[in-house]
Amino acid sequence: MQLWQLNTLSREMFVAQLGSVFERSPWVAESVWQLRPFHSVNELHEAMMQAVMEAPEEKAIALLRAHPDLASRAAMTTDSIEEQRPAGLDALTPEEYDRFASLNAAYAEKHGFPFIIAVRGKTIEDILAAMAMRLQHDGQRELRQALLEAGRIAELRLHGRIEE
Repeated sequence: MQLWQLNTLSREMFVAQLGSVFERSPWVAESVWQLRPFHSVNELHEAMMQAVMEAPEEKAIALLRAHPDLASRAAMTTDSIEEQRPAGLDALTPEEYDRFASLNAAYAEKHGFPFIIAVRGKTIEDILAAMAMRLQHDGQRELRQALLEAGRIAELRLHGRIEE
């Protein structure tokens, strides 16, 4: 879709087009609709990130909890499947799968939401190292980092859907 077309959409159509940019959190797209017209995809992304960062903490955590565990066998959105496949997360060895499951569980227990990272361009080893490192973060630092990662994922999705 062209950016100019997106700028002309009704609230319902705008949310239908962008509601999944932040995983299962259409409220983000809905909250920026009235800020149209956007002059670039980056401007749209910045507005969406501002909405996320200004949201009450409970709402932000709900957005994070909408993300699947990495390398899980649970139901995932098409976007998540397509993002995880190139990193090899759909073809783990049993040992790698166990390592992801263990780190995912420890992370969720400590922070209260799943580990989130923009996996594009990362290897399994990169992701596991980031999980181990971020497991050491305190709650507020990790909440901010997870939101930034969710934002990076959203940015990549926006650039994949909208032409300027």
